[in-house]
Amino acid sequence: MDKKVLEAQQWVNKTYAGKAGYNPCPENGQTGWPTMLSLTRALQIELGIATPSDSFGPTTEAKLAALGDIGAGFSNKNIVNILGHALFCKGYWGGAGDGQYSITTMTAVKQLKSNMGLDETNGMVQPKIFKALLTMDAYVVVAGGTEKVREIQRWLNGRYHKRSSFNIGPCDGLYSRDVQKSLMRALQYEFGVADDAASGNMGPTTQNGLKAHEVGPGSSGIFVQLFSAACVFNDLKYKDGDDIAAVSFTSSYGGGLEKAVKAFQEFSCLERVNGRGDYDTWCQLLVSMGNPDRKANACDTRFTITTARAKALKEAGYEVVGRYLDEEVLDPKYDLDKELQPGELDQIFAGGMRVFPISQYHARKLEHFTYAEGYKHASKAHDRAESVYKFNRGSVIYFAVDYDATDPEITSNIIPYFHGIQAALSAKGKRYIAGVYGSRNVCQRVSDEAYARYSFVSGMSWGFSGNLGFAMPKNWSFTQIKEFKFSANGDSFDLDRDVMRGNDTGVGKDGIGGASSPVDKMLDYIDALYAAAVRYGKGNPNELVCEFLRSPKYNSEYGPTLGTRNGWWLLLYEADSDWLKFAEKEVGKRMEDFKDPGYGVDINLDHLAACANTVISKGSISGKSANRGDFAGWGGDLCTFYIEWRQASDSYASGYTFCQERLAKINVSSSFSFGDLLEDVDGYLIGTAAGIKDQPINKLFRSYYTQASGYGRRFRDFYQKRYQGSMDVVRASANHMLEGMLSDDILQTMRQALFYTQGGAILVPNVIPDSKLNPFVDGYVDVFKKIMEQEK
Repeated sequence: MDKKVLEAQQWVNKTYAGKAGYNPCPENGQTGWPTMLSLTRALQIELGIATPSDSFGPTTEAKLAALGDIGAGFSNKNIVNILGHALFCKGYWGGAGDGQYSITTMTAVKQLKSNMGLDETNGMVQPKIFKALLTMDAYVVVAGGTEKVREIQRWLNGRYHKRSSFNIGPCDGLYSRDVQKSLMRALQYEFGVADDAASGNMGPTTQNGLKAHEVGPGSSGIFVQLFSAACVFNDLKYKDGDDIAAVSFTSSYGGGLEKAVKAFQEFSCLERVNGRGDYDTWCQLLVSMGNPDRKANACDTRFTITTARAKALKEAGYEVVGRYLDEEVLDPKYDLDKELQPGELDQIFAGGMRVFPISQYHARKLEHFTYAEGYKHASKAHDRAESVYKFNRGSVIYFAVDYDATDPEITSNIIPYFHGIQAALSAKGKRYIAGVYGSRNVCQRVSDEAYARYSFVSGMSWGFSGNLGFAMPKNWSFTQIKEFKFSANGDSFDLDRDVMRGNDTGVGKDGIGGASSPVDKMLDYIDALYAAAVRYGKGNPNELVCEFLRSPKYNSEYGPTLGTRNGWWLLLYEADSDWLKFAEKEVGKRMEDFKDPGYGVDINLDHLAACANTVISKGSISGKSANRGDFAGWGGDLCTFYIEWRQASDSYASGYTFCQERLAKINVSSSFSFGDLLEDVDGYLIGTAAGIKDQPINKLFRSYYTQASGYGRRFRDFYQKRYQGSMDVVRASANHMLEGMLSDDILQTMRQALFYTQGGAILVPNVIPDSKLNPFVDGYVDVFKKIMEQEK
């Protein structure tokens, strides 16, 4: 509770109680929309507006402007009090509450204006300042925001706030819908659009303006500023030597911006990768569909694709078509027959196309999204994909959110819905990989929090709140850019144009009706390697297989950590060099990675094998302590992730927040990625089983990656075997790994070496206060729990 906010609530309720149109706010001392809306209605009552509302619209602004700027000597004391209380709700000291516009009030207004990016020498309040005060916008960087974004927000306010259609926007460092609209209006003003016609939407005038204002290396001025602003909002980065640098807000188009734009053009699959701010690139930065008429190589439709249609689509440049696995008909009048028809897959393939399966049962209202509905829908989608259409293991199914879910709704309904989807797919044997269809925000959050592997972005729904102010999700595979009528050979039907990135290319004829799996090639490779280890005749074949797979990175040849060697010779042992030469001749080129059949992410064989090798050699463990096998897997990754947190502590004061946003995410690059976690878990489970007598590791790999009892319940098995089925043990073992006294002197030495060589001047875990360390550990525990609970 904030005392000054409580006073504001008590004052406005007491002063305007019983007045026509006034809605009281709760008296809880907490700033929020109810308080701001009560203050807004109070202001309208003072202005003589007969029917007050929650909206600070043109009438309110005009009547307030008619009274002149608010400053010292302003006659309406209640309006001055409303202003002062609004300042308190924003975190500024608004004055004594006596109806006087004092020096204190003026000082607060000047600070507010400075934070907004306006001229603070004028300490008086104009209508737009008052309007901004009565919102929940922040004018200092908030959690998740950046100074780079705030710099642009302040610049936009300062340059354009006097334009009649421009509202003073937030300066919180967050790219949002309001910021996106402000940038679009700024462009329209610079194109010469009249104030009252500057809508912030991408209409023909704006399109023509963008076409006429291409920027590139050597360009300078206002359009470079606006272009670089869009680049900052979309978080464009480029390689600067060995480092990754982010673009900056600038008026000069330099080499760093050119590199970043090229990377963005490649990421967006634009036709021209030229490093210039051309029309396609402007559009891609500004609106979710980009240029809807750019080249598209994929499509989706509710209409049946015959061989003739497939051939016509192929001729038009479309390689793959999205089709529905099923349709749930509640009313026969609305039966669209949108699901794949008998024999349709054969016709699609005969026409030279591929297909990507979509699952949508209604998905147009919030109540359609619950955990139970997600579980039910995924179960039905699995059964249709397996039993009716015979899609092979590892196919991606895109589960649809055909609805503009807001951020709170994504939290309350969409994420639980996808948890239900993952649980159902797991219960069915994790045969299929979950993808997501929806707005950018839906796709990003579902990928981060419910581990959807790929995103099919509803880009053509450019007006969705989840598309405005959000960058493209890093794992996008398809994006919908335009709905139109496709016509060929006298045939015509509705079609959505999609751009395919190529990380998921859909399913072809070879992906139907067979037993093939994404890991078959890897399993054959492990078979050959194990056979070579048996022929070698010296040592444990299971360990020899792991030695070859983990070399050279997890042997002693790369990356000095202790002395001149990387430490694996000390943590584990140095691999048999004669065996490595023998195996290379026997099996040829090393296989580095493979696609996980359950989540579709890349699994690095060297890291997995290093974990397994250490568990086999140094022993598997369970309970609250930690050993070398842990350090080779999850424990070492957790220590490295701790270092990453401490080095980023200026941006992430909370270790819990850092874990929630960066630990084990599909879309986020970090020292403890989701792929790392899979490798840690799989390495422990396979290594534990391989340490048992007469358990050939090639057979363990094969059973683990082809059976539901293996990778399909990996996290629950790890939880039971390593952590004894207790979250208290998860927490205790994490604490022990980070700061406990380890019984193994070599492990103790290696842990400290890791903290001091990679961490530099950071506070190590046994020095940092518990009030800081405990939230970090809690974050690790909660992330693991959420992932584990998706398995059934």
